[in-house]
Amino acid sequence: MGKIIFYEDNNFQGCSYEGRSDSTDLSSYFSRCNSIRVESGKWILYEQPNYKGYQYYLSKGEYSDFQQWLGFNDNVKSCHLTTQTVRVSMRIYQREDFKGLMMEFTEDCPNVFEQFHYRDINSCNILDGQWVFYEEPNFRGRQYYLKPGEYRRYSDWGASNSRVGSFRKVQHVY
Repeated sequence: MGKIIFYEDNNFQGCSYEGRSDSTDLSSYFSRCNSIRVESGKWILYEQPNYKGYQYYLSKGEYSDFQQWLGFNDNVKSCHLTTQTVRVSMRIYQREDFKGLMMEFTEDCPNVFEQFHYRDINSCNILDGQWVFYEEPNFRGRQYYLKPGEYRRYSDWGASNSRVGSFRKVQHVY
């Protein structure tokens, strides 16, 4: 079970809303979100209703303004509480439709270019667990939440290009 509290203003001020599960549309609870307190669980926040738009991965902690969760603005319109998994693994491919160089991972990668000498991931297969892709190295930039399944091209995970700078597994503490 998770618990997240959204606040309209910075530093946990203003109107607030407490969430404990997925929500496809938070618009009726608050008009803007400038700070968040995650008390339990791992959450994926979305800029638009119905799990669309920019994505942000948040774990337990306090985020006193939207820049602390790497937000581009104060829009949070839907949220997803991630499920707990024990095993995590994925395969990434250099080309679309699972072609080209393939590598399998069970651990985080803070810098794709340093490890593989290329920046593009055009397809991937999430075998177990959940992952977050970041456009920039060191877990920065736009984020993309991927759950188990096949992603034949970068647009399948919501990206506008194939550039992936880093990735990490979604971890849960038991």
